[in-house]
Amino acid sequence: MTKCYPVALKLSGKLCVIVGGGKVAERKVQSLLECDAQVRVISPELTSRLWELANNGNIQYKPDKYKPADLYGAFLVISATDREDVNEAISAECRRRNILVNVVDAPAKANFFVPSTIRRGPLSISVSTNGKSPLMARLLREDLEALYGPEFGDFLEFLGSIREQAIENINNPQIRHKILSALADQETIRLLREGYLEQAKERVNNVYCSCGDQS
Repeated sequence: MTKCYPVALKLSGKLCVIVGGGKVAERKVQSLLECDAQVRVISPELTSRLWELANNGNIQYKPDKYKPADLYGAFLVISATDREDVNEAISAECRRRNILVNVVDAPAKANFFVPSTIRRGPLSISVSTNGKSPLMARLLREDLEALYGPEFGDFLEFLGSIREQAIENINNPQIRHKILSALADQETIRLLREGYLEQAKERVNNVYCSCGDQS
């Protein structure tokens, strides 16, 4: 089995084309908009939510059947139709043009997979089964959602600000490395999982201050 290389794409301002206007397409559109992508939807019909996004100018909408010209300028394409012939045509055209393409429920026609992902602020945790079982990926994601709540996102924002201070204010590379290595540990994760967000922040702040005094 060919192994996939996991990456995180920066899609801000990139044109992403969705072919299809149903509930699956709606979910894909929403996740792309969350990444600040420029989204174009090709479909004769749309869900009410997609109509709302189109009317508000959040997405480009072409009320027509798919044509190869619809892919012009696309960085990434997702085919979310229930037509096997259309999905095959989209896959072939994208491969010919070296465009990233995902075909929903047809991993053999795709050159990338969309993992099941949870987001907690700057924290993203993704689970992929290389297209073998989207259901299993979803179940594992739900387990992770219970383990990593919103407090992890809040904590990471705080931790990021402390890290920036250390990089900016501590010139000694050895001390700076010591501080950055000590800012988070398993005890910090335990505090967060038990709901002690402020105590976790205090712990990090104490580490930073005690090590910073040595600089």
